[in-house]
Amino acid sequence: MPEAPLTLPDLIRTIRAARTQAEERDLVQRESAKIRGAFRSDEPDARASNLAKLLYLHMLGYPAHFGQMECLKLVASPKYHEKRIGYLGAALLLDEKHDTHLLLTNSLKNDLRHPSAWAQGLALSALGTLGSAAMLRDLAGEVGQLARMGQLSVRRKAMICSVHLIRKVPDLTDAFIPVAEKPLTEQTQGKPVHMLLRHSTTRG
Repeated sequence: MPEAPLTLPDLIRTIRAARTQAEERDLVQRESAKIRGAFRSDEPDARASNLAKLLYLHMLGYPAHFGQMECLKLVASPKYHEKRIGYLGAALLLDEKHDTHLLLTNSLKNDLRHPSAWAQGLALSALGTLGSAAMLRDLAGEVGQLARMGQLSVRRKAMICSVHLIRKVPDLTDAFIPVAEKPLTEQTQGKPVHMLLRHSTTRG
C-alpha cells in the first residue's frame, strides 16, 4: 500500500524532527516525488496543499521549479485560498528569466478587473512584487484605474504597486502623478492619509 502524503503541519514537524541532514534529504526527496506525482495526475482538490508543501521545501533550499505551472493554475482559480497560494507561489518560483512568468499577465489582468476587492488586492500585491517592465506597461491602465476608483484598501495597494511600476517603467511617472494626489489628501478616520503616514514613521 503506497505511503500517504503528509499534510503541511506533519511535514514541518517531521523535517524538524530529522536527526541528520541525510535523514532530512531522504524525507524531502520522498515527499517531493509524491508532490510531483500528484501534479502529473492533475488532482485539483489537493493542488493548493501540495503547492504549499512545495513552497515550504523551496524555502528550505530544495528544488521546486516543477511547481511553476501549478502556480498559474491556482492563480486562475475562483477560490480565494487557492488563488492566494497561487500568487504566493508565483512570487517565490517565477521571475523574469522564465517564460512561464509571461503567462501570468492574463490572470493578473483578469483579477485587476475582477469585481471583488480581494482578487484585486491579491493581483496588485503580486504585480508589485514580481511584475516585469513589459508586464507593468501592459497593466498600467488597470493599476491607475484602481488607484483612482477602487475601494480604499485597494487604492492603497494600487499606489504601492505604482511605486514598483514607476521604478520599472520611468516614462510612466508623469501619468501617475495625478493618481497620487487624491490618496495623499484623502480623509481616513478623520485624518488625511499623509498625516497618518507621517505619524506612523515617527512612532517609537
